[in-house]
Amino acid sequence: QVQLVESGGGLVQAGGSLKLTCMAKGKFFAIRSMAWYHQAPGKERNLVAHVRGIVNTNYTDSVKGRFTISRDNSNNAVYLQMNSLKPEDTGVYYCNAELLTGSWNDYWGQGTQVTVSS
Repeated sequence: QVQLVESGGGLVQAGGSLKLTCMAKGKFFAIRSMAWYHQAPGKERNLVAHVRGIVNTNYTDSVKGRFTISRDNSNNAVYLQMNSLKPEDTGVYYCNAELLTGSWNDYWGQGTQVTVSS
């Protein structure tokens, strides 16, 4: 069973930082892309950052200059370094990945809660 496990969420004050981690576990052969999504309370889930391979990254405008997505291929992990956090960053952050399990498939993590207080 393939599983994406997120960690690193928590409660921080505005202006603070958090680093989210997503690790892909189980039987798979490769990772093609990984992404972080954000879902604020009562809102739809939106893409925050995406990395294809190792070097090709994209960010939504609201987090540019504040968040950084990176991959650690040896650990099958993707990270989201979040700096200068704002109250509107509050919500559940979900990891998404395309994993090769005989064929390419899309997987979601359970989410990790981030709460930014003002």
